[in-house]
Amino acid sequence: MPESDLRDLINGCVRGKRKSQEELFKRYYSKMMIVSMRYTKNADEAADILQDGFLKVFAKLEAYNYEGSFEGWIRRIIANTAIDQLRKRKNDFILLQEDQSLEDFAELIEEDLGEEEVEFKPDQVLAAMHELSPAYRTIFNLYVFENLTHKEIADKLDISVGTSKSNLAKAKRNLAKILRNGTH
Repeated sequence: MPESDLRDLINGCVRGKRKSQEELFKRYYSKMMIVSMRYTKNADEAADILQDGFLKVFAKLEAYNYEGSFEGWIRRIIANTAIDQLRKRKNDFILLQEDQSLEDFAELIEEDLGEEEVEFKPDQVLAAMHELSPAYRTIFNLYVFENLTHKEIADKLDISVGTSKSNLAKAKRNLAKILRNGTH
């Protein structure tokens, strides 16, 4: 979408035009649903996260400064909304970076499996991720897909750096086991 069209769409949303809001929602719905699904086990919960996230997007649109990727800006809001919902549920402590995919992650897990000759499809990896506890899934997602450091994860989730490292190691181990055993 050309920069001027994006500005027009955002300005329409800021002015409260329903048609602009509907177009923005439709344009980013699928990609943001994928982000939401990484934080939860089912589509209904992901849809709730997405709805709450888009309400925040519309409320904060005036503050968007057109620097960096607009899609990335929305993605951060959706991810933060998911994390906020996880915190509200009292669970201990997940998005794809623009240049990363589930295929990249599948290769990472295959490396953790050692010498075995295995290949996983993205839907297998996503299903396996949903079997992780919320704590492991969130830290794994923030580290692998969001490229946050353990310090940044610790600050964001109000945990220690050691807890972040430990949960990441356990998440990778559990994912490799799930994928190896084919229990997803």
